[in-house]
Amino acid sequence: MAIEVGTKAPEFELKSQHGETVKLSDFRGEKHVVLLFYPFAFTGVCTGELCALRDELPKFVNDDVQLLAVSNDSPFALRVFAEREGLDYPLLSDFWPHGAASRAFGVFDEDKGCAVRGTFVIDKEGVVRWSVVNAIPDARDLNDYVKALGDL
Repeated sequence: MAIEVGTKAPEFELKSQHGETVKLSDFRGEKHVVLLFYPFAFTGVCTGELCALRDELPKFVNDDVQLLAVSNDSPFALRVFAEREGLDYPLLSDFWPHGAASRAFGVFDEDKGCAVRGTFVIDKEGVVRWSVVNAIPDARDLNDYVKALGDL
């Protein structure tokens, strides 16, 4: 079960596609965070969602907001995926310990070994202000994220 709106977002420390360590607390007091969990790189729905975000990037990466996309892929796979699709925002690897961040947010599917489609809008104080969780085959509507950010 996904963590509830109004709760403090669990801290995590993950490697990006460039090998950089990224912590959720890096943005505390500075930016709102759109935290997007997705099952796997190189799959149809995931690629479509991440490319749609790429095409609207100024709404999700700016002076006030940071987009962080998390999957259970290795950082090496994420680097190739980002380069192939032109994704210039952080793709974070929840590879090892396998699914630790996904589990902390309650969006890890134990049977499939990957995250489901969970998105959390986290305010500058680290509190979850909005979320949506979809099953693996069901794409999300990024306009919902824009509306949630506008409500902060």
